[in-house]
This record gives sequence, C-alpha cells and structure tokens, in this order.
Amino acid sequence: MSKRALITGITGQDGSYLAEHLIAQGYQVWGLIRGQANPRKLRISRLASDVTFIDGDLMDQASLVAAVDAVQPDEVYNLGAISFVPMSWQQSELVTEVNAMGVLRMLEAIRMVSGLDKSRGGGGGGIRFYQASSSEMFGKVTETPQRETTIFHPRSPYGAAKAYGHFITRNYRESFGMYAVSGMLFNHESPRRGAEFVTRKISLAVAQIKLGLQDKLFLGNLDAVRDWGFAGDYVRAMHLMLQQDEPSDYVVGTGRIHSVGDAVRIAFECVDLDWEDYVAIDPTLVRPAEVETLCADSTRARTELGWEPAVDFRELMAMMVESDLSQASRERDYGDLLSATSW
Repeated sequence: MSKRALITGITGQDGSYLAEHLIAQGYQVWGLIRGQANPRKLRISRLASDVTFIDGDLMDQASLVAAVDAVQPDEVYNLGAISFVPMSWQQSELVTEVNAMGVLRMLEAIRMVSGLDKSRGGGGGGIRFYQASSSEMFGKVTETPQRETTIFHPRSPYGAAKAYGHFITRNYRESFGMYAVSGMLFNHESPRRGAEFVTRKISLAVAQIKLGLQDKLFLGNLDAVRDWGFAGDYVRAMHLMLQQDEPSDYVVGTGRIHSVGDAVRIAFECVDLDWEDYVAIDPTLVRPAEVETLCADSTRARTELGWEPAVDFRELMAMMVESDLSQASRERDYGDLLSATSW
C-alpha cells in the first residue's frame, strides 16, 4: 500500500514542491488548508487531481486532531508558517502563535491520535513528523559555517519562534519516543517564492525593468550574505529525513554564500543590463537586527542522507528571472490585446 502524507503549508513554495515530489514517489498526499475557499489553492491547481485537501488551522488544536485522525498519515510535514522574517517585528504575537505554538499543537495532535502517554513505550506511534526549522535560528552566528551543534542566537521574533518549534520537536522525540525531526534549512528559493522575499523581489523587478514597466529597484542591505539554494532540491532532503532508521535533525544548505549584491548583479546580467543603473538603497528596508552571514555545513545530510543540491545559485537566479520575464511578457501582451479590442 502507498504511504500517506499530510502537509501543512501545502499552498506555499515548499509545500507545492514537496507535494509534487511525494506524488512522484507514489504517496497519497493530503494538504491542510484553512477553509476550502482558500485563494492560495490556485498555486497548486495543477495538483488538484492528486491532492486531497482537509480543513485545519495551526491555531486550532481540535482541527489538527480531527485532521490527523481522519487522514491517519504515515508522515506529517509541518511546513505551515508565517515565513516572511521582517513581518515578525510588526506581528510578533501572531508569528509566535503560528510558528511556535502551531508546532506544539501539531505534535500534540499526533501524540493524541497515536495514543502516546508520558512514557517512551509503544515505539513512538506510527506517524513520523517533520518540522521545518530555519537557519534564522542561528542568527548572530558563533561560528561559520553553521552545523547541527552550532549555538542558536536568533535575531528576530521569527527566528525565536522557530527555535521554540525546533526544541519542542526534539522534546517530543525524547519524551514520547516520537519519530520527530527538524530540518534546519538555509534559504531556498524558486519561481514560486513570494514576491516579498528579496530574491523574488529582485527577479520580478529585473523582468519589469527589462520590459520598460519599472524604473528602479529599491533594496536595503546589499552586503547581507546568505546560503541560497533551490527549493525543489531541499524538499528531497525533507523526505529523506523521514526515511532513516533513527530520527535526527539535519542542517541543509549548499555551503556556498552570496550577497544580496551578488544576486542583483547576476539577475541583471541575465537580461544584459547593468544593475548599477537601476538599483537604489532604501534605509527603511534594513532589518532592525540584521543577520549578516549564514552558511551551511551540511556534511551530515550529504553523508547520512545521501543528499546533494542539483541547482547552483547562478542557475537559480536565471530560472527565476526567466520565469518572471515570461510571465510579465504574457501579462503585458494580454493588456495590450485588451486595450486594442476594448470598445
């Protein structure tokens, strides 16, 4: 019989790639969404015939218990979160409710449905749990590159909430014998990334500027450095973590760092433009507490999981620019057609 997977955050970037990957592996996939009328379902409309949607909310314990009980999954992937870091300073309580307490609620749902008590007996139940941790937990880093043993020093409410989710996942593993793991994923992008994230903001602006639809791109700190990879590669690591004999947490990243300035330069090179002619600095876009350098040491993931990234950073930026340029061209042509045929 095929395995059954329940994915929270299925309408997001990672959720959509993970759903595609699991379907290709022969899984039955369920996606947790807040209401059947969720407009973000359009993002995964291409998967509609292969995914079953079920109501649930990471802020509602009862709905999570009902969803887990109804699906009876072999694996639960908790990708649901408010993932735009700058927002966490404006809505820190909401971000904490979803990104921290939401993890606890899902773990509790699995514990209750599995019938686990405070002992480690029973083999931890049959449900395996993946928590989407984040490199933002490392924050003001104590060493570079960062590995599984690196001390956390989050520099945002988002990072602090993710650290709670990470530790409570480990606690349930140690307290109840639950197969529960966290993937400490470094920045991963794609053409499906939200427009508020810096790499997508750049690729969208480059496409608009190339077509003459935008004049300038405003950015904050061009010197901030990240370890960026392709989201489609990273969901393979998520799946591999739940296939191991023993549960463990892993750092996942490329091990190569690039600055925001590098991303800008490469993106503009894709359309044969000089970035210095179009980019301006807006101090209001700089974070209150910046995370300067994040770089993954994913030796354990590569060695124990057999995971390797397939898409490098230049290929990633080119992929995003080409996708946004194609979409912007279609929208422009459609607008021109409407104008030409309007009465």
